[in-house]
Amino acid sequence: MPERDEVVAGRYRLVEPLGRGAAGVVWRAQDERLARVVAVKFFTSAGSPKDVDRIVREGRIAARLRHPHAVTVHDVVEHGGKPCLVMEYVPSKTLAEMMDAAGALPEALVVGVGWQVASALAAAHAAGIVHRDVTPFNVLVGDDGTAKVVDFGISRAVGEGTVTEARAVIGTPAYLAPEVASGHGAVFASDVYALGATLYAALEGHPPFGNADDNPYALLRRVAEGQVAPPRFPGPLGEVLGRVLRRDPAERPTMAETYALLDAAVQGLPLPAAAPPTATATATHVDTRPVEDTGPVGHAPPTGGTQSLPVPRRVPWKKVAVVAGAAALVAVGVVVGTSLRDERPADTALPAQDSTSTTTSTTTSSTTPPAPDCAARLEVTNAWPDGYQAQVVVRNASGRALTGWKLTWPQPAANAINNLWNGVLTKGADSVTVTSADYNAALPVDGSTTLGFTANGPATEPPDVTCTSGG
Repeated sequence: MPERDEVVAGRYRLVEPLGRGAAGVVWRAQDERLARVVAVKFFTSAGSPKDVDRIVREGRIAARLRHPHAVTVHDVVEHGGKPCLVMEYVPSKTLAEMMDAAGALPEALVVGVGWQVASALAAAHAAGIVHRDVTPFNVLVGDDGTAKVVDFGISRAVGEGTVTEARAVIGTPAYLAPEVASGHGAVFASDVYALGATLYAALEGHPPFGNADDNPYALLRRVAEGQVAPPRFPGPLGEVLGRVLRRDPAERPTMAETYALLDAAVQGLPLPAAAPPTATATATHVDTRPVEDTGPVGHAPPTGGTQSLPVPRRVPWKKVAVVAGAAALVAVGVVVGTSLRDERPADTALPAQDSTSTTTSTTTSSTTPPAPDCAARLEVTNAWPDGYQAQVVVRNASGRALTGWKLTWPQPAANAINNLWNGVLTKGADSVTVTSADYNAALPVDGSTTLGFTANGPATEPPDVTCTSGG
């Protein structure tokens, strides 16, 4: 096993072990080439070709996903003749550790964690990746309340073969979807159910069908039957769980729709109406093949608006400080303002007119510029010496539903947007334009949506944003 101060791949110096499990051990390490802290994951058994394939596959699949709420895999390196993963280091506790320390967690915390994890999983699904092991053990929560999903080690990606044993049930039994517990392959809807089971456990203090240390065969049978007791704490989250924990995969929302439900719960808004299942939805979610089929997932990667929800705005729920060695959870309110600037142009005073033109003047002054159909506000949510992160809130300010929107704002030459989510970016010489994406173009009356971006350069006073309808 690795030891302190050992150097991996000629650059990663091991500092201290972070955690140990059945699969192996994770160390905090110093990347001496880039002067940054990383996590290095060593595996207990990685000698067989099958194990090596699994580890390399995990690195390949995780590298396809770049998301602020998914732990990034930087590299796959070899040490002692075995491969290991070099990952983003996240000072954090797992959601399972928080549950062990405090039992059932506050609803605001659980909703916020689920909202962040759902955004990462929606992006994974949009990339054709099924996680297959969403559990409290694979959700990290930082001291600042940021949540990240980790461990794509048993993930299945469209176009990737699997290296699992025939008839094996893949995943953690207490958090499996009924179809997986019954021996079928995991699909996108299975991740939706597993996320629901994870949030249920955090809210109630135990998984939907019993504790993880129960008899695994009896537990799998209860999971396969799929009879979930309603949460003891009714509320927005309880309603969301009622939708995602449905036994029939075709009746569950997609992960992008789950994110939208949790987003509404975070903002205290009414939940979107449940869409009736359709033949298309059934074909998308149901995979009746046994798990020994090692081909790609039995449907194409999700396309269209409902699956392509990559990144949420900055966390507007109650941040949670995890106090080391204590069971107390201190909620610190972080509120994203929902008020928007009034974008209506100011009335322009007309020049003085003589008496002969009074009638004409009166007629002209009664014609005021029309109020804009939408309004937007940009604010910087995080900054560092050579860059910053910002979010833009877009609101329908008209009395009718909008089918699209377009934003324009001046962009200083010293600033350069290098990543934008929830919109389509067009860069001009001294301004930027963002048009709506397919999935967030439609805005009901008084409805709103958000987009975000990171940029290089100094954070300046947020510019005024011009919003027009029509995309």
